[in-house]
Amino acid sequence: MKLATIRRPGAAQTFAAVVRGDSAHELAGFADVGAFLAADEATRSAAVEAATAPRGPSAVVPVADAAFGTLVPAPEKVFCIGLNYRNHILETGQELPAYPTVFTKFARSLTGPTDPIELPREDHRLDWEGELAIVIGTAGRRIAEEDAAGHIAGYAVSNDVSMRGWQGRTTEWMQGKAWEASTPVGPFLVSADEFPAGARIRTKVNGEVVQEDSTSDLVFEPAALVSYLSAMVTLVPGDLILTGTPAGVALGRRNEAGRHPWLTVGDVLETEIEGLGAQRNEIV
Repeated sequence: MKLATIRRPGAAQTFAAVVRGDSAHELAGFADVGAFLAADEATRSAAVEAATAPRGPSAVVPVADAAFGTLVPAPEKVFCIGLNYRNHILETGQELPAYPTVFTKFARSLTGPTDPIELPREDHRLDWEGELAIVIGTAGRRIAEEDAAGHIAGYAVSNDVSMRGWQGRTTEWMQGKAWEASTPVGPFLVSADEFPAGARIRTKVNGEVVQEDSTSDLVFEPAALVSYLSAMVTLVPGDLILTGTPAGVALGRRNEAGRHPWLTVGDVLETEIEGLGAQRNEIV
């Protein structure tokens, strides 16, 4: 199954949709994918059936014309994992970790897959970090790793855009990670059965590929992360887990002048994962 949150033309409202082929069918009564996931299974099934029935009551929008909103705009929790791709860990000169590095964001940190991202006046060291996001579909606490798949609704594209100056002020990273409207999520939630194993993840800046890897390079796989995080707190539908970024970030690069190639105003940041779609965010 493929889901999306779509903005209504000329309005601030959004609606959840199930995507079939080139069309997005409105899931009546649900403002976004998060609200849809929070409903019970019978209600969700009935909504999908009504949306995709021939001559059904739902509105249908061509995917090519859709204005995508933040996939889950108001999650209860946004967990993020640092240093979780083997090659990214190596480019930082560190050893593989024994435990996940965990930090958090807020709902206000999130933005849509085609929304502009502000270069804040407080920090010019704006960096890209393309990431695979896990979306929780079923609540659970102390979930066994072998049971974790049953708690995952699906996967999405995300980018943990980071303010490296603020991040580097202390050993705690959150202050460089949780800035308002800086983390695009979407356009789609794709269920695990439709997400290819070892899918390629790719980040581009102004058309140039700066990150490319397989999601199989993760040190801590999705099931392990769900199990680990649920030991601390109950995971609920709509919770997000950003799983870390591969090598190739600006922090690990130098240009001809010997400087890090931070994102600047006018740059176009594109993030895509095989089977999950693509984002395109302009820096403003």
